[in-house]
Amino acid sequence: MSDVYAVFGTLLALGIAFPGLIFTWWLLFPGPVSRAETQLTHTPGRTFFWGLLLVFLLTAAVLVLVNLPLPGGNFTAVALVIFSLAVAAVGAAGLTHWMAQQLRQRSNPGLSAAGGFLRAVVALELAAAFPIIGWFLFIPLCLVLSLGAAVHALISRPAAEARIVVQPTGAGDAA
Repeated sequence: MSDVYAVFGTLLALGIAFPGLIFTWWLLFPGPVSRAETQLTHTPGRTFFWGLLLVFLLTAAVLVLVNLPLPGGNFTAVALVIFSLAVAAVGAAGLTHWMAQQLRQRSNPGLSAAGGFLRAVVALELAAAFPIIGWFLFIPLCLVLSLGAAVHALISRPAAEARIVVQPTGAGDAA
């Protein structure tokens, strides 16, 4: 019975922590999250295939590291998985940002950006928690999309921002 409580407690803690993680990524890394959202919006097919390629490469690397008789191979494999999931969380924040914009357009345009984002991340989490479909279809799909979008967002250069040139005016200029 204690095993059931441990599993339930772990899932409950993850359910509470996931929105906090995605919300924090959105606040701390607005540039990469915005670029990931743009990537998911404009080129979802290409993002999916890049993410799928990365998942296959990471899986192969982790399997090789785990099976090597080198000291530290398992540690390196675990570190690679944790790093990959942290990168994918940036893409998940981009996906959630896109969902929040859709939510604000379809429900209440007066909804704040933070309120829409929080509702979108909860909707994403509830969809992932749905039995069978959420576990085996939605979570892998979101992971692949998020990883592809995040890697693109992190390696791409930010768009050149418009530069505002302020012309100083002299105090003695008279019209």
